[in-house]
Amino acid sequence: MITAIREVRRAKGLTLDQVAQACVPPTTAQTIGRLETGTRTVSVDWLNRIAAALGVTAADLVRLPDRHDLPVAALLDGDGAHAPRHPTMVVPPTPAPGMIAVSVIGTIGDYRAGDILWCAMLAPADFATALDRDILVPIPAGRFGFGRCVAVDASGVQLHPSGAARLTIAAPAWLAMTTTLVRDL
Repeated sequence: MITAIREVRRAKGLTLDQVAQACVPPTTAQTIGRLETGTRTVSVDWLNRIAAALGVTAADLVRLPDRHDLPVAALLDGDGAHAPRHPTMVVPPTPAPGMIAVSVIGTIGDYRAGDILWCAMLAPADFATALDRDILVPIPAGRFGFGRCVAVDASGVQLHPSGAARLTIAAPAWLAMTTTLVRDL
């Protein structure tokens, strides 16, 4: 099996040891290195452990014939563009199960017409993870509120829509937190 463990690890700026320690249970940097290079067989269990440690899905670590990874030509920082020291690939984003999208049809806040927002659906027990993130929340009459999540408490979810007053939505069944911006330039 051909994996993209090394490419994903490097794209996330992590060392072998950091990934090894993030595995549950922790392992050694040497083991992660062997799994990356193929000198040790990568089982489904190892793929799942490493994917969890990297914060991606196991599918993101497997190279499939129809997958089109992008080679990294340059690294960009405050000092300009630099060639990478090692060949690396960028893993294209893939939606997780249960995600929804918001299509931006007119400029609002930081978003432009044509942007697509990928949003992770959250159950009420997980609403606090959306603090200080843009969220979509259902409100009565088949409408939605969209804006920055500023508070989650017993009164409900408070959000600050762009250019409008704060809005409190009492006990929504779910909310969707923005996780990915897809924008054509």
